[in-house]
Amino acid sequence: MKTFSRVLLAGGGAAALALTSGAVVASASAVTGTAAPIVLRAAPGYKAPKIFGTTFQKDPKHDFTKRIHSRHDGILRGRITHLRGGVAEYEPIRWKKGTHTEGRFVGPPEGDVMAYASRVSRGLVYLSALGCGKVGTDLTVDRGTGLGAKRCSRSIVAKRLERPALITVHKGAIVKIQEIYTP
Repeated sequence: MKTFSRVLLAGGGAAALALTSGAVVASASAVTGTAAPIVLRAAPGYKAPKIFGTTFQKDPKHDFTKRIHSRHDGILRGRITHLRGGVAEYEPIRWKKGTHTEGRFVGPPEGDVMAYASRVSRGLVYLSALGCGKVGTDLTVDRGTGLGAKRCSRSIVAKRLERPALITVHKGAIVKIQEIYTP
């Protein structure tokens, strides 16, 4: 998992480093003359929301009366609704308990403008709960969390629109999408 971390350099100094693509391991010797390894990571370790939360997540700093734009940094329980030219539109979702079934994820009511748009990072991490091939042929879900565990290529995102997921936004870009398994 890619998370932001403080990198302690030999000699007690600290540097906070972030990259927009994959994790990188470097040698501290290039920076400090010692042999201690440095691990640079791609995105902060934001707190994940309840996977089956029954309310929409709030973004108090977001102004929905202005044009559609990125959500603030963090993890949103949501779904990608459109993907165009490297920009994804997405909306929050919540779990609605059913009367005859366990329930399902639902988006905002018709006419509600709770939508965001963010660019998709070149280093996007897409973790599928349904495998990378044909949907439903290979379950790749972490049984402990109910979240996708298999890393798939970025091209799969366009084929999996409307799937419930945890969407991580960092510096205005979507850096991670982790599918939520729903039978």
